[in-house]
Amino acid sequence: MKVFYEADNAEIASPTVLTLGVFDGLHIGHQLIMKTVVERARAAGAVPTVITFEPHPRAVLHPESAPPLLQTFDQKIEALGVLGMEQTIVIHFDKAFSRIRAEDFLREVVVDRLQAKEVYLGRGFAFGHNREGHIDLLRRVSKDLGFLADEVPEVQIHGERVSSSRIRELILQGRMNLARRMLGRPYGVQGRVVRGDARGQGIGFPTANIDPQNRVIPRRGVYVTGILIDGQWRQSVTNVGLRPTFGDSTQSSIETHVLHWSDDLYGRTVRVRFLHRLRDEKKFSSIDELRSQIERDVGRAEVYFNRAGVQRSLAIV
Repeated sequence: MKVFYEADNAEIASPTVLTLGVFDGLHIGHQLIMKTVVERARAAGAVPTVITFEPHPRAVLHPESAPPLLQTFDQKIEALGVLGMEQTIVIHFDKAFSRIRAEDFLREVVVDRLQAKEVYLGRGFAFGHNREGHIDLLRRVSKDLGFLADEVPEVQIHGERVSSSRIRELILQGRMNLARRMLGRPYGVQGRVVRGDARGQGIGFPTANIDPQNRVIPRRGVYVTGILIDGQWRQSVTNVGLRPTFGDSTQSSIETHVLHWSDDLYGRTVRVRFLHRLRDEKKFSSIDELRSQIERDVGRAEVYFNRAGVQRSLAIV
């Protein structure tokens, strides 16, 4: 997938079928939008294209209430390519851009530069000055500007709307199964393995201490996880928390024990995806008690991984 920034003079492929939005997390609602764009572009002989904004508009206009993002920018771009988008236009969002009228943006960028044949918005999304670029305006001006405009319906699970804000809530509550259903994949973080205090090694369960790039971290506790090492997903158990047995740390950590693995991961960048919550973090009265609990956690993780349904789904971990 090709990525263009608004100031680029590189030649952008056209004509296009496109969508625009922030698309934090690229959950199943976003995925339906991308699927629609890709399929319509194929039918129209056009290039499936997404316009997105960096940074998040709320971080510029209302920083006090800006949400922590589910993905880093690079993770989002990578995922857009996986979903079939062939080019992404990145708009630097600042206060000057927020004052641009939606109709001017449609005329100058969407039509003149991208030669859009069709434009699709997610339910409720709006852009431009005073959020005037909603689906009603697009439908009204599209006839004069020569493109088709339509809205992709929202996706619900058990009557609940799938949204990035709801997924954040679920992750912070440790409800990883429902978060996974809304995302269409397990939630994960990426980060570099840094030096820890080697206490896990000392009790027979070495861990990789991960410094996460992602800002949304699951609720403190122990999880069954998958960790991506050298392009291969491996089974693991991860503790998120303060390690209360070893003292009164105020800095939360992410420590992953890789099952059936003995190599040193220090310095590598890894991905960890949270599959199932096992328990809350707990302070133990002794190292032996902690070791026994970790043995039980690993045993429960192995049972989890041996379930037929999980085995079949490991390809999407």
